[in-house]
Amino acid sequence: MANPRTAVAGTVLTLAACAVATARAQMPDSYRRVQLAMLETDRRKIAHAAGSVPEIASYILLGPRPALPDTATSYATRAGLRAYINAAYDYGANLLRTQPAADREASVRFFGPTIPKWQVWDEIHQHTIWTLGQVVANFRAHGNPPPEFLFF
Repeated sequence: MANPRTAVAGTVLTLAACAVATARAQMPDSYRRVQLAMLETDRRKIAHAAGSVPEIASYILLGPRPALPDTATSYATRAGLRAYINAAYDYGANLLRTQPAADREASVRFFGPTIPKWQVWDEIHQHTIWTLGQVVANFRAHGNPPPEFLFF
């Protein structure tokens, strides 16, 4: 008869292995639409997050070099800032739309850990959410109402 502690440990290890295998399982191509919707929602956020989209996508996913407006000029006016943000998110959305399914399944080192390339898009989205959280906290700390929260 097996030791109960050994049985529990074996069960926990089996469940952990299954969770890792599930996380590495092939991502359905339909999830790409969800990621595109996240990019479009994120587009309406802030400039710092916008600049990270082409930076991460070109560096980690090996996309072509992005052609973005100069930030010194872009940040000087609202129209310039809007053009910069749109160029950054257009770059990301175009790369995501055209990313081959096999490439989405390939693994890549992402600032340390190795993850499937499809997950890089989720990490870009999480960066936007984290950045926006910092902005909201800053607004509140200065007695200002934060920007409106938008779902898809």
